[in-house]
Amino acid sequence: MTVMDQPPTIKPSAATKHDSCGLIELSPEQLILQERVGRFHFRQRLGIELANEPKVFGQGRSFFHIENWTSAPSLIKTCLRLSFLYKRGQRNARAIKIIHNDITTPNLPEKLDGFRLLHLSDSHLDMHEDVPHTLIEAIRKVDYDICVWTGDFRSLTYGPYDAVLSALERVRTHLKKPVYAVLGNHDSIRMVPAMEQLGIELLLNENIKIEHNGASFYLAGIDDPHYYRADNFEKAAQNIPEDAVSILLAHSPEIYQQCAFADFNLMFCGHTHGGQICLPGGKPITLNARCPRYVGSGNWRYQQLRGYTSAGSGTSVVDARFNCSPEITVHRLRCV
Repeated sequence: MTVMDQPPTIKPSAATKHDSCGLIELSPEQLILQERVGRFHFRQRLGIELANEPKVFGQGRSFFHIENWTSAPSLIKTCLRLSFLYKRGQRNARAIKIIHNDITTPNLPEKLDGFRLLHLSDSHLDMHEDVPHTLIEAIRKVDYDICVWTGDFRSLTYGPYDAVLSALERVRTHLKKPVYAVLGNHDSIRMVPAMEQLGIELLLNENIKIEHNGASFYLAGIDDPHYYRADNFEKAAQNIPEDAVSILLAHSPEIYQQCAFADFNLMFCGHTHGGQICLPGGKPITLNARCPRYVGSGNWRYQQLRGYTSAGSGTSVVDARFNCSPEITVHRLRCV
């Protein structure tokens, strides 16, 4: 670990407080965020977190949530160790591939031809102490215009998040261009103020106009559609001109149909890890998502919508990968 990669000092995250009536007391930063995204969305997201964060069954689009099953990591790790495969799986999980992906859209202005988006996803930065450094080493090798991050910064789905904020600050130092992100099912909306102080702009059912070389496109993001089901396409697409190029960031590919029906041109997402532990040939045992397998990894298409589902750079549940490499992806926008 270099001096530049040393973790900074992060203020401890405040515990959730309630007033005498049992209502959640919000910090000044959270009150500002509530005003920005809307009281209903903020209170609903936070309420579901406090009531349902660790649930193994129910809640969300899937019935079973292995990431919330506390016995799963030790059980899978024990099986891998007995098979003498765990260390190999860890090495596989550190071998991040850099994917260069040309993706076309019909109405892209010529001045945006060649625009590059660095796509990060499912980093789970506090899974192991060397995870941030491994991601930093991969980031240093690529060039891009903006960075987009499709959620799951944290390893666990509940509990303290100071460690991931510390790791995130280390990584952010090496991202020299603007960073836009959405929350995943492992992330808390309470993390947003601290993340934005680091220079990571969260898109919570919001959009922003990106200008480049005298041309522009719209980048929208929806809140986690998998576990919290906090996605709102109407808000995310608000005020996007009908003839504008629009890209949607979502944590999970499960809402690919809604994205197409909302007339987005491109969709970037993650969540599935590409299976993480796959059979030979890269066939995933499970994608942990209610969607067709063809949208579960890499490039895909549905009607007029072009999409890409990242296998992610990190690991979940167990720190190992088999037949499924971690990745960061550089998307290059191209005219048809």
